Amino acid sequence: MLKVSCFHFNFIQVNTYFLFDETKEAVIVDPGNCEEKEDQELADFVQKNQLKIKYIINTHPHIDHIIGNGFCHRHFQAPIILHPEGLEIYRHAFAYGVAFNMKCDEENFPPVDLFIKEGDTIRFGNQTIEILYTPGHADGSISLVLPEASCVFVGDVLFENSIGRSDLPTGNFRTLIENIHKKILVLPDHYTIYPGHGPETTIGKEKNNNPYIQQKIYH
Repeated sequence: MLKVSCFHFNFIQVNTYFLFDETKEAVIVDPGNCEEKEDQELADFVQKNQLKIKYIINTHPHIDHIIGNGFCHRHFQAPIILHPEGLEIYRHAFAYGVAFNMKCDEENFPPVDLFIKEGDTIRFGNQTIEILYTPGHADGSISLVLPEASCVFVGDVLFENSIGRSDLPTGNFRTLIENIHKKILVLPDHYTIYPGHGPETTIGKEKNNNPYIQQKIYH
């Protein structure tokens, strides 16, 4: 059975997720840790639960979701996964960190080890992750679907009663809305949505209550 643990890291309060099961194999989604105490929280959690980190997955390359890549890569000896369309933003991560006054250096952003695309699968323990490419918030944005666990990790594509910003570099509002409708909301209503910020929700709740997606605006 899949277990999901969430940590809230850095001043932007990104949701950093641990996904693991009875095999003790795990993945980290969006490591936002950027201070020693946050690094220690992750290390302590892994040790306490005797986890083996198999992958570090970035749902997209924005600084608040990747600033912990370096620590996790070094400490857990796990490969970093990103969609190739996010590489250009990732390459400028240090500059974004400076602009946001986040304490970081080049070591926070080691080279990406594995690139994934729409239709690929990632396996850890007894779990399978299916990859959807869902840009609009940023190039390189992916969503992670776990059918057996009836859930999807959407990064900053969709939130409870809201959607991701589309006014940052490579963002596009129409593309974002189209991907939400065609790739996320087609999942079953009972699926849990785990967003990059804020509380979890469900497909059904967002279909019925999210004011940003009540009407299709694309053709």
